[in-house]
Amino acid sequence: MNKPVPEKQNPATEVTTGLLAEPRRRKILAWLEEEGSARVRDLSTAFEVSEATIRQDLERLERDGRITREHGGAHLNRLPPKAGTMVLQHMENMDKKRQIGALAASLVEDGETLIMDAGTTTTEVATRLTDRHGLTIITNALNIAILLGAVPGFAVHLPGGQFKSPTLSVSGDKAVEYFHNIYAGKLFLATAGVGPEAGLTYPSFADLELKKAMINAASHVYLVADSTKVNKSSFTRLGALELINTFVTDSGISDRDAKEFERRGIELLIAG
Repeated sequence: MNKPVPEKQNPATEVTTGLLAEPRRRKILAWLEEEGSARVRDLSTAFEVSEATIRQDLERLERDGRITREHGGAHLNRLPPKAGTMVLQHMENMDKKRQIGALAASLVEDGETLIMDAGTTTTEVATRLTDRHGLTIITNALNIAILLGAVPGFAVHLPGGQFKSPTLSVSGDKAVEYFHNIYAGKLFLATAGVGPEAGLTYPSFADLELKKAMINAASHVYLVADSTKVNKSSFTRLGALELINTFVTDSGISDRDAKEFERRGIELLIAG
């Protein structure tokens, strides 16, 4: 199946316009959990509210002990210990993610070239590839690069770019440019939310161009996400469901949702 070109748009507009204060603060916190820090002016533009409103939001989140404000922005409080121990932020639903990781890894044969996106579920895929032979892995995830780079006979490539501690990954223009020169048989892609209406969504728009470049560099795109992500809408939209070829998830997906993915021409693989 030919993948459509990801949409060019203001990725924040669809999700954020008209948000009330509390939902907006939750999305600001999700942004910080993804990026580690944010500037007031960037949040103001993305959420289409004044900088004064954003400062009030950040003051409230700081009073709650979630963030620390700094000149012109804020950063996440629990960032240093997480990064120092190579622990990812989102460790919920790990039983489902392990099942998905095992099924997705079973699709990989010796000698293949893979792109591995950053994330907890893609990390579960990576941990089950250490018994393969002759793999070439291109990944923006530092923890996956360290894990698979220690396997004899594996060639692991990590693009340049800006390091993001919450996701243990690199991002930015240099990383995007790197993938313009890559061709891989398979991409294992992460997401924060997926559904027929919203498509693929993420907590911030910083990585959208990178994920587009990964998709364009791969012959077959496997989305790996647990069933709690289905019909969940996060902050920014990457594009429609048709960007992916196969969706690997767990048995928690409803029959109705499963049929809708298959109706869209997407192969559905269910773990567990």
